[in-house]
Amino acid sequence: MNSSIAVHLKEWERRAPGEAPDDPLAGLRLSSSSDRALVTRLARERVLVVRELARGLEIETTSYVGKIRLDTLTLNISPKLGGELFARLFRYAYRLRDLRPMPTASFSTGGSLFEDLLPTQLLAEAEVLFARGLDRRYVSIDESLSSPRGRIDMSRIAREGGVIRGSLPCRHHLRLSDCLLNQVLLGGLHLAAGMALNPALKVELRRLADVLAVSVRARPLHRQFVAQAEQGLDRMAAAYAPALTIIGLLLDGEAPALEDTEEPLVLPGFLLDMNRFFQRLLGRFLGVNLQDCQVVEEQALEDLMRYAPGENPKRRRSPRPRPDFAVKTPDGKLLLLDAKYRDLWQRDLPRDMLYQLALYALSQPRGGRATILYPTTANEAQPARIEIGEPLGGWDRASIVLQPVHLGELDRVIAGGRGTARERQALAHGLVFDTREKTLLRAI
Repeated sequence: MNSSIAVHLKEWERRAPGEAPDDPLAGLRLSSSSDRALVTRLARERVLVVRELARGLEIETTSYVGKIRLDTLTLNISPKLGGELFARLFRYAYRLRDLRPMPTASFSTGGSLFEDLLPTQLLAEAEVLFARGLDRRYVSIDESLSSPRGRIDMSRIAREGGVIRGSLPCRHHLRLSDCLLNQVLLGGLHLAAGMALNPALKVELRRLADVLAVSVRARPLHRQFVAQAEQGLDRMAAAYAPALTIIGLLLDGEAPALEDTEEPLVLPGFLLDMNRFFQRLLGRFLGVNLQDCQVVEEQALEDLMRYAPGENPKRRRSPRPRPDFAVKTPDGKLLLLDAKYRDLWQRDLPRDMLYQLALYALSQPRGGRATILYPTTANEAQPARIEIGEPLGGWDRASIVLQPVHLGELDRVIAGGRGTARERQALAHGLVFDTREKTLLRAI
C-alpha cells in the first residue's frame, strides 16, 4: 500500500473498488487487526462501512464527515454543502460569533475543512476572552503563613500539638485566573493545536496556550470536565459559552459518543455527525421563529409504551421514544417532528426512519401526523405525504410528511437583516404546519 493513498468521498456515498481508472481502492486490504476491529465497530454504529472484497475495499459513508486514517489509507469525507454555506450555518447552529473568516479549503485538496474550521474559531474566541479579561474566581487556599490571613485552622494546630513553627495554618481565598473555565480553555487550545493542519494556525494556538499556562494549571480534558464548566457559567462568564461549545465539538469529533456500551472510541482522525449539526440548526431556527408556539427538543413520550404489569421480569425501564422536536400550538395541539440528515428527495426513505415516524404519528388521535425534516439543495424538492390506514377504517388513521429544508433558502433568510424577520417566520411555519393548519393558526 502506498503511504500517500488518500480517498475523497461525499456524505452518503458508496464507492466500490475499480469504478474508475487507477482507483486507489482496487486491490487494497486492511493490514492490521486493530483496523479491522475499528471498522467493525464503526459499521455496527452506522458511522462508516468498509468492506473487504476480493477486488479491493468498498466504502460506504453515512452522515459522518471529516477525516479518518486506516493504516496508510486516509479517508476524507466531505459534506455536500459548500464550505462558505456550511460555515455560516454552522456558526448559526452553535451560536458562534463571526469573528474571522473560517477556512473553506476544498476536501479535494487535502480535506482540512473540519480540522482547521473549529481550531480557527476557537482561536478567535480565545483572543476575544483575552482582550475582555480572563475570568477570575475566588479559590480556597490552605497554607502556613507567618503573617496570618483569613481563617486560622485551629483543628490542625490541635492535631500538631500546638504552635511549633513560626507560622500558622490558615485558610484564605484569592481571586485567581487558575479556575475551571480557564483550565478547560487551556486544554481546548492544546487539543485544537494538535488537530489543526495549517502550520500558522498551530503556532498561534500554541502561543496562546503558552501565555495562558503561565497562570493556569493544565488538567486532563474530558467531557465531564467541559460539562462541569458549562453548568457553572453565570452572567459574568457568559462570554466563555462559544469556546466551551467548540471544545465539546472537538472532543466529540475525536471520540464520538456511540450508542453501544463498550469503552469510549478514540478515532485516528476527526468525524462530525451532521445529524447533530442539522438538529441543532433546526432547533435554534424553529425555537426563535415559531413565536406563537412552544418548541421542545427531545421530549420523551412518557405514555406511549410500557411493560405489561407483572410481565417485566428484568424490571427494566419502559421504552420512552424521543422525537427531535415537539411543537405545542396555541390551541393545545402537539406536533412531532424528527430531523434526519439524509436528502430524501434524492435518496429513498429507509425502513427504520419510516417505522420510527409511523410510531410517532400513530401515537396521536386519528388524523395525526409526524414530520421528517430533511436537508436538500434541490430547488425542485417538494413535501411528500405517506398515509397510514387501517384494514377496515380507511386511510385517515395517520400520516407521515417528508418535508424538505432548502438549505440555500434557510441560509438566505438567516443571513438577512430585520427586513427578513417575516420571511424567517413564514419559513419556520411552512416547515411545521400544512396549509390547513397555517390558516387555523393565523386565526387564533
